[in-house]
Amino acid sequence: MADYLVIVESPAKAKTIERYLGKKYKVKASLGHLRDLPRSQMGVDVENNYEPRYITIRGKGPILQDLKKEAKKAKKVFLAADPDREGEAIAWHLANALGVDVDSDCRVVFNEITKDAVKDAFKQPRKLDMDLVDAQQARRILDRLVGYSISPILWKKVKKGLSAGRVQSVALGLIIDRENEIKNFEPEEYWSITGEFEKAKKIFEAQFYGTPEKKLKLSNEEDVKAVLATMKGKDFLVKSVVKKERKRNPSPSFTTSSLQQEAARKLNFRAKKTMMLAQQLYEGISVGKEGVTGLITYMRTDSTRISESAKQDTIGFILDKYGEEYVTQKPAAKQSQKSQDAHEAVRPTSVHRTPESLKSILSRDLYRLYKLIWDRFVASQMSPAVLDTVMAELQNGEAIFRANGSQVKFPGFMKLYIEGTDDKKEEKDNILPEMKEGDKVKATEITPNQHFTQPPPRYTEARLVRTLEELGIGRPSTYAPTLDTIQKRGYVALDAKRFIPTELGEIVHQLVRDFFPDILNIEFTAKMENDLDSIEESEVDWRAIIDVFYKEFAKDLEVAENEMEKVQIKDEPAGEDCEECGSPMVFKLGRYGKFMACSNFPECRNTKAIVKHIGVKCPTCKEGEIVERKSKKRRVFYGCERYPECEFVSWDKPIERPCPKCSSLMVEKKVKKGVQINCTACDYKEEVQ
Repeated sequence: MADYLVIVESPAKAKTIERYLGKKYKVKASLGHLRDLPRSQMGVDVENNYEPRYITIRGKGPILQDLKKEAKKAKKVFLAADPDREGEAIAWHLANALGVDVDSDCRVVFNEITKDAVKDAFKQPRKLDMDLVDAQQARRILDRLVGYSISPILWKKVKKGLSAGRVQSVALGLIIDRENEIKNFEPEEYWSITGEFEKAKKIFEAQFYGTPEKKLKLSNEEDVKAVLATMKGKDFLVKSVVKKERKRNPSPSFTTSSLQQEAARKLNFRAKKTMMLAQQLYEGISVGKEGVTGLITYMRTDSTRISESAKQDTIGFILDKYGEEYVTQKPAAKQSQKSQDAHEAVRPTSVHRTPESLKSILSRDLYRLYKLIWDRFVASQMSPAVLDTVMAELQNGEAIFRANGSQVKFPGFMKLYIEGTDDKKEEKDNILPEMKEGDKVKATEITPNQHFTQPPPRYTEARLVRTLEELGIGRPSTYAPTLDTIQKRGYVALDAKRFIPTELGEIVHQLVRDFFPDILNIEFTAKMENDLDSIEESEVDWRAIIDVFYKEFAKDLEVAENEMEKVQIKDEPAGEDCEECGSPMVFKLGRYGKFMACSNFPECRNTKAIVKHIGVKCPTCKEGEIVERKSKKRRVFYGCERYPECEFVSWDKPIERPCPKCSSLMVEKKVKKGVQINCTACDYKEEVQ
């Protein structure tokens, strides 16, 4: 019989930790929360100082009974849930359910599931941190008060299944505000002049800058003609050459939100998928002789701090692999003021477990995410990159052109890793020919270009997470479920990986904005997050924070109950009749977007997918047309409308005109620069701006 019972959250962790601790310990899994507020009712007694009423979660009764039986047999019970607010709350609920003294040293936390980390944690158990528990309770209760108060009103006034919440309402508001910006955007014309120059048989480009006195804005074609009129011939004089050395520092190790953003940019992972894979890497993978071992530290964190031992191990690794000049000399980056610094950044548990050494063990997606985390962490301890930059000014008459060049002098961290961006392309060498003041260069071509200003881009998942973090809305653990919720509710749709609000989303947003303005007020919500964080520091009582909020919120609820009018969402006619009963078909909104359904529902239950023709004849059967379809994983592909008679399919979008070289089918292929048109049979390609 084991002397000690250890309770963790997942079975995967339980097996690994039991192996580390030995025969005296029995490790069981709670499978997350065992107690929570009831799903069928509010579960918060507003009249009794916001007292929560916790019940055993449906289906978790047998697990709880088993844990009680094991706890009675054990000399001591250790609660080893995850090292965050929610883990502390799970441990507190377990302590109450199992009769464990919350003031005893029953709580064990570790930031990584490795043998040394687990054994060290059991040498220093602590009491339950009731400030962390209260901070989690406050968030849970506040979200319950908001969600279970507003949602029933939306059900009555709009339709069932709707919801509103602190973070999801702000996220939806940001998406809708951006869409309105795009709709109201009025493009402005502007021009640029690009010069192609030759010096010492090298061709380079320079852009028109202005006159020797000032920078000039080219608003229209007349401005361009005026500039060109001042230029005489094709000979330019090198007015000045400025050379500088610039350092570029590596990014710090990942936090939860920066991991979600970078995985979206570089791996095309949704936030939910990133967190699911990171959880697996944290809980442990079987790695040969070592057995099941956690490969990364805990993945829910807003800290960029790393331990001194991990830092020294990494510096030693960099010395061996790259040399002394690649080791960083800079001090650790300062923490953001919003960072709670509860535990370390997301990093590999051992720098010596290189991605290549695990490639044959991990699935493709696990390997790609682990490599991203490993590369970023090691690069964070490497020296800055050194870039040589050159700016040359070329003059002809009153016209000044500027050419900018850069060259990597020393790669530093860039030898291993370069951070992705939402807006800019990764830096590449742009080497200018050797020039000095007074030299002459010849323009081979001067090209005016007309442009129009573009509206701000729609939010991608990465951009939205970054914006929420910058505004102080939500916390690391909330971003993935928030983005998932607004999609499941049908408030937004994804088009080319960018969020577009639906009609339903706009209706719900407007009602929440009209009747619950504080919920959508960014400053109010950010302050509320900070107030909730202050509970962890014993600065304020959680009930006081809830009370201040709820007294005003209750007034808004009363107004909404009495004054919010019913909203009738009319079905949009689809323009065709039902094949089964002859009634008109209408467009309806489902979990996976729009579909067609018979207007005679429920008498007729006929539904069908919306088929989008792209105006291209099938190259295989020559009879059907190509239509846009979606795979089970919601990925767009193209196939013949005569399927299964004709089995033509393509991931790339076919275009109508044939290849000018061999007359075969051509397709649009997405590349980093935008879109490229490729022939499917020969090497013909077209670049599309």
